Amino acid sequence: VEYMLVSFDHENKKVQLVLNGEDVLETLQEKGERTNPNHPTLWRPEYGSYMIEGTPGQPYGGTMSEFNTVEDNMRKRREEATSVLEENQALCTITSFPRLGCPGFTLPVYKPNPVEGGASKSLFFPDEAINKHPRFSTLTRNIRHRRGEKVVINVPIFKDKNTPAPFIETFEDDEAARAAKPDHIYMDAMGFGMGNCCLQVTFQACSISEASYLYDQLATICPIVMALSAASPFYRGYVSDIDCRWGVISASVDDRTREERGLEPLKSSSYRISKSRYDSIDSYLSKCGEKYNDIDLTIDRGIYEQLVQNGIDHLLAQHVAHLFIRDPLTLFQEKIDLDDANESDHFENIQSTNWQTMRFKPPPPNSDIGWRVEFRPMEVQLTDFENSAYVVFVVLLTRVILSYKLDFLIPLSKVDENMKVAQKRDAVLQGMFYFRKDICKGGSAVVDGCGKARGGSEPALEEYTLMSIDTIINGKEGVFPGLIPILNSYLENMEVDVDTRCSIMNYLKLIKKRASGELMTVARWMREFIANHPDYKQDSVITDEMNYSLILKCNQIANELCECPELLGSGSAFRRVRYSGSKTDSSS
Repeated sequence: VEYMLVSFDHENKKVQLVLNGEDVLETLQEKGERTNPNHPTLWRPEYGSYMIEGTPGQPYGGTMSEFNTVEDNMRKRREEATSVLEENQALCTITSFPRLGCPGFTLPVYKPNPVEGGASKSLFFPDEAINKHPRFSTLTRNIRHRRGEKVVINVPIFKDKNTPAPFIETFEDDEAARAAKPDHIYMDAMGFGMGNCCLQVTFQACSISEASYLYDQLATICPIVMALSAASPFYRGYVSDIDCRWGVISASVDDRTREERGLEPLKSSSYRISKSRYDSIDSYLSKCGEKYNDIDLTIDRGIYEQLVQNGIDHLLAQHVAHLFIRDPLTLFQEKIDLDDANESDHFENIQSTNWQTMRFKPPPPNSDIGWRVEFRPMEVQLTDFENSAYVVFVVLLTRVILSYKLDFLIPLSKVDENMKVAQKRDAVLQGMFYFRKDICKGGSAVVDGCGKARGGSEPALEEYTLMSIDTIINGKEGVFPGLIPILNSYLENMEVDVDTRCSIMNYLKLIKKRASGELMTVARWMREFIANHPDYKQDSVITDEMNYSLILKCNQIANELCECPELLGSGSAFRRVRYSGSKTDSSS
């Protein structure tokens, strides 16, 4: 879970991002893992100097009762980090800070430095908001240098009643004037993407083949869960027409040259590269996924042949050879000469800067950690309850995929199309997504509505169709059984204690109701909050005071100091023990 540190100025009705993440991190690590190696939380740095990341100290186990510990673990993380904050500061799980890049958005206040010498040269985002660890500023500088210009992010503006038509911002900076599009919110720095927060889950598989299978199956689920978790409708003080951060973060680290982007003939560059290094996956890894690999894959041919000659499976070899068309973005001098038989830093240097919807993680050398798969598209939610619900939903889905041998595979080009739809405003209700109709390859009798899978070597058009998220999640008679009914069927066949079953049912109820529209996504709730704010002029502008009201409300909801039935439902089904986990005056 990634967190933002904010400070409330109740008198002036302003909220700012606090640039003391490094100090908070140092305190938490000193009190935690350095004192006790078995501490329940590991705290790690993140891109923004106003951000920290918390992960469980140990992996969760494989029993059903473990599902009942996730929320408690997240609560303890929040309480632990909140306990070291100063008065009027809070730890927020918000995906994007609405006024990121607006004048005075940081505490202390710094001005951006767009002239030579700065890491990002941004017109909006000061370098002081980047984590002080050299990795982060080096990444920022090198992406810009490699690209040959600043990164360009253009997000469509939400056209409200009084939004200027066309909406055009004027910039004295020539590069910005060329890059900014009409009717779009323009941003120019890595911080606008990597300075957002997300929720990620890593699973350990029992073998390389199981990990490949899970990687492929979950890749098709990524856009669905991303739309379900949509939580980022605001950028640089404006209301946008998207609900998810994915395209923003993808553009924020796009280091491709003009040649690689196909804008100029290839001369200095080796390849045309169709995507940013932060994007959806480009190839399935399992044998059953091979026939659905319909995206042209750019690979480093020499690396591919070296891997195949050394006995690496063709699909995994092309996956790695595709990752390695990218250059290293940072390299520390002490890491140049390493024993690759005992250290994986050279591989991880490339692997960890290919940020995709799924990540396939080989075991580290000399470790008892196995093959892992990371699920990366989710937006972070306001509360520990919601974040736990999404984690439990995805983990349960992995159990069901493996137990029932489910098959969600569709052509990868259709998954890419789903990724584009998933980011749009209200995609959870309005979007239609390609999804496989018959997910039971083996004709499992356990799941109602599943039939035998078709044979044949080519994916047939009738294998998949366009469905709403409500149909995919909750099912529709004669069309699709629904993921939640399948999970319920699985749970009925498992021995689960009453407490755990009750918790899981509450989590699944949240997912079910978000999919049907009975409960709002965080993005929809935030939009309605701003639209109904007395200061909002229906012009797509979010003022300091509106931002203060929104983040204060988010903080109260996160710390269970107020109800929010539109987001969480009402009554005991969605409530757990109340606690006060904030250092800010909630009565304001």
